[in-house]
Amino acid sequence: MGRKRQLDRVPSGPGRKSRRQKDPEFESAKDKKAEKKAKRPKLDGLKKKKKGKPKAAPPPVALDSEGSTDESDLVGVAVYPLPDDFGDDEEVSDTTPQVVDGAQGDASDEKNEGSDDEEDGDEESDDGDEGGDQGMESYDEGDSSDEEELLPIEKAAKKGRKKEEEDNRLAEEELQTNIAATETLVLPSGQEVEKDAHIASDLTLVQQRIRDVQFVLADFKARKQEGKGRSDYVQQLRRDLCTYYSYNEFLMEKLMDLFPQDITDVLEANEVPRPMTIRANTLKTRRRDLAQALISRGVNLDPIGKWSKVGLVVYDSQVPVGATPEYLAGHYMLQGGSSFLPVMALAPQEKERVLDMCAAPGGKSSYIAALMKNSGSLFANDANADRAKAIVSNLHRMGVHNSVVSAYDARTFPKIMHGFDRVLLDAPCSGTGVIAKDPAVKTSKDEKDIQRCSHLQKELILAAIDCCNANSPTGGYVVYSTCSIMVEENEWVIDYALKMRSVRLVPTGLPFGNEGFVNFKQHRFHPAMKMTRRFYPHTHNLDGFFVAKLQKFSNKMPGEEQKPKPDKETNGQAKGDKSTDKAADKGQKRKNADSKEPNNTNKKRKFDPPQTPKQQGGKKNKTDTPQGEKSSPKLKGILKKSPQNAASGGKPSPTTKKRGKPSPTTKKRGKPSPTTKKRGKPSPNMKKKGKPAKKG
Repeated sequence: MGRKRQLDRVPSGPGRKSRRQKDPEFESAKDKKAEKKAKRPKLDGLKKKKKGKPKAAPPPVALDSEGSTDESDLVGVAVYPLPDDFGDDEEVSDTTPQVVDGAQGDASDEKNEGSDDEEDGDEESDDGDEGGDQGMESYDEGDSSDEEELLPIEKAAKKGRKKEEEDNRLAEEELQTNIAATETLVLPSGQEVEKDAHIASDLTLVQQRIRDVQFVLADFKARKQEGKGRSDYVQQLRRDLCTYYSYNEFLMEKLMDLFPQDITDVLEANEVPRPMTIRANTLKTRRRDLAQALISRGVNLDPIGKWSKVGLVVYDSQVPVGATPEYLAGHYMLQGGSSFLPVMALAPQEKERVLDMCAAPGGKSSYIAALMKNSGSLFANDANADRAKAIVSNLHRMGVHNSVVSAYDARTFPKIMHGFDRVLLDAPCSGTGVIAKDPAVKTSKDEKDIQRCSHLQKELILAAIDCCNANSPTGGYVVYSTCSIMVEENEWVIDYALKMRSVRLVPTGLPFGNEGFVNFKQHRFHPAMKMTRRFYPHTHNLDGFFVAKLQKFSNKMPGEEQKPKPDKETNGQAKGDKSTDKAADKGQKRKNADSKEPNNTNKKRKFDPPQTPKQQGGKKNKTDTPQGEKSSPKLKGILKKSPQNAASGGKPSPTTKKRGKPSPTTKKRGKPSPTTKKRGKPSPNMKKKGKPAKKG
């Protein structure tokens, strides 16, 4: 809308027209300008409508008898395109109506009560693009004539293009600066490295050197320093990252192997804590009702995402989230978003037997019970009895009734109970995925800790598989998860389980996540390892996590051959007394001990019964006891207790001769054999004891 001008004022000097005088235009430019004018009245009309100003309908046009219209009837009627000679100051009079845009012409007529002065006509002719109101606004703001011809949306687009060009220019200058810096980048020598190790280095310089080294490694052949290899740059980058982010070299090397391109993004994500998340307990409430109750208490929250129907993210709160009446009533559980994933992968069904082997403090167990709707049976176990108390507390608060809490070593749990439909194993790990919660992991972990955790996890996963029942009609699944991102604790353990038990990998059913490693450095894993899922802080804004789902298809060990069915005799012998087997084992050991002794027939055991000449095969040694010597009473007692005499009631067996009548093959007891000397007289070749015999 135009402003009313004082008619008695005499303009002096260069006025608004001279300041806003346009450059000469050619015919082609005028045609383009006329086309632009023909398109703008609709947008101007919409803008006037937004401001709330009434828009009067144009009056009907009266036709003459010749079929032409009078100029006086063209008030408020838009005519396009405008002629080139239209708009001269001398041709405009008070009685001649102006041909302007419909909406703006009507509005200006209403404002000026049907009378326009000469200056208003000039402004409308010069500023036909913007109209009276827009022209005055642009004049007050001091804009140029080119900007006055543009619509607001075109002005915004022009400003956006200028800003984009400025950003590109600044980025190019920064890139050139970095290139100039990297061209003169020289890696520190060994002495400088040792000096920096003892003196606190400037973190700003270290950060700049990290950027420069990464820039060189991006195009190593073109930007490298003469005489330096890639390993030198990588080693320097590792030292700088350890200094800047306070990691030990072992863990930094592991992280650089896992994330060679975006290592800085991972380290920066570990410096920022993850958002607080809570899980609505569907046994007592719904997520919508819980959100309304917490919002009324001053809690700012949102749903965690489309992938979960029970999770909420808490941004800030005016009250402690862990002490609200809703929390104490068991309406929600403080639980990390990554802890939802193993239970979602397990997908427990109603009326099943489910085992949570490492359940403390009970967040996953309560989620399992909620999915089962308090049906079936849930066994929550943890090796630490003190932590098992936390399981009992949380299950009571959350209203879980179908649970049994135990405190056994999970490695021995198959000996206690087995035959579960589904088993969840959230194994203890090194915690390299939750560095934001526990910064001590940066410097406290080494190779021994990783190997120790890996060995324990292998034992636990075998026990979990043994607890699962392959013949379950609805289950037979084992879910393995850790809060670590190390390959030694994840893919290695799953690959070991695939070799040692009759299981196979199946899809986890999770809608997002990175695939597990099939090839990592020099290691090669099972091709089905792609079905496992990895979660990282810098990509998913969750704690580092690993989830794998196994299905047990047989209760037998891999490679176990089916044994043949035993016969009746073998079966009867197997059912015999165990003492027979023990006696046989003792007899075998005794035979082995006898075979180790030297083969000396003259030496007899203390408790062996004497053998008759007939049992000895009719042969008689020279050193045997003379027939005239009587046997000792101890030997008689042993003979009475022998199994042969016990069977005959203490009587000698018929195979032996009577003691009073010796066999003809033997000599009489009173007459010793001539080949032997008497017992009382030693041989003449032997001297007395203690004196050696003479030579010759």
